[in-house]
Amino acid sequence: MTDTAAMPIAIVGVGKIARDQHIPAIAADDRFTLAATVSRSGGVEGVENFETVEDLLAARPDIPALSLCMPPLPRFAAATAALAAGRHVMLEKPPGATVAEVFKLDRLARARGVTLHATWHSRCADGVAAARAWLRDRQITRLRIDWREDVRKWHPGQDWIWQAGGLGVFDPGINALSIMTEILPHPLHLSGAELHFPENRETPIAADLRFAGPGGIDASAGFDWREEDGEVWEITVDTDGGELRLVDGGARLLIDGTEQPVEGPGEYPALYHRFAELIETAQSDVDPAPLVHVADAFMLGRRIVVEPFHD
Repeated sequence: MTDTAAMPIAIVGVGKIARDQHIPAIAADDRFTLAATVSRSGGVEGVENFETVEDLLAARPDIPALSLCMPPLPRFAAATAALAAGRHVMLEKPPGATVAEVFKLDRLARARGVTLHATWHSRCADGVAAARAWLRDRQITRLRIDWREDVRKWHPGQDWIWQAGGLGVFDPGINALSIMTEILPHPLHLSGAELHFPENRETPIAADLRFAGPGGIDASAGFDWREEDGEVWEITVDTDGGELRLVDGGARLLIDGTEQPVEGPGEYPALYHRFAELIETAQSDVDPAPLVHVADAFMLGRRIVVEPFHD
């Protein structure tokens, strides 16, 4: 920031992701200070809390930036109110419940002359930038994504993810898609999908995706929320110059089986560093590409009904 004083910022939605990632990242960044929260279920000790975004915007004109950490369905209204009030906005992923929402928020931010940062935290994993650089001049022949975890561990009792608009298994799967769209030198498009819906839920518990791209690339992804033996967050890319693997959600990079040295500040500290840069330079960063793949999967996907899921 150009000013030596820390910029006041508010968090909207004080749930698990805010407490685990956003609040510590803000506390460690001397360019921001947590000045307020919006939460109906309890805020942060020692920080002023409001019931609604509108209450915050009316009472605290001194807070120029908001970080929205609530689920995607209510996020659009909160972002619209904040942008219309001339505040800078950072969006937890996904940036909207629909692609149209993202485009509308982007237009509103530009019209109001404020920053909109639509974040993809997995793009900031330590191995991602190095993977992108290594792939830049190589011919890719095959890409495979395996993204499996236990929904009961990572989303216990979160009914919103099973409701229409909650994305289901694409809530973690979109992290893999955000990395894929970041590291590949040429974009892919979705060519087919199979979506596995529990008979008692509105969103899928598993998905198998196929992609098409230049040179007849063999590209596919498998997402599954029924993995009980630990997390599998891996992307494997075969090229004319060897095999690249990103594991642990992009935190580790292997080339032909050999671990590569990577470093970084961590995903969420990197996001707030980027947010500060965007505000300082009067820019926005809005890339809907991962969400487009998800939307295409729901459009093209063959629906397969599987056994009921009970949390």
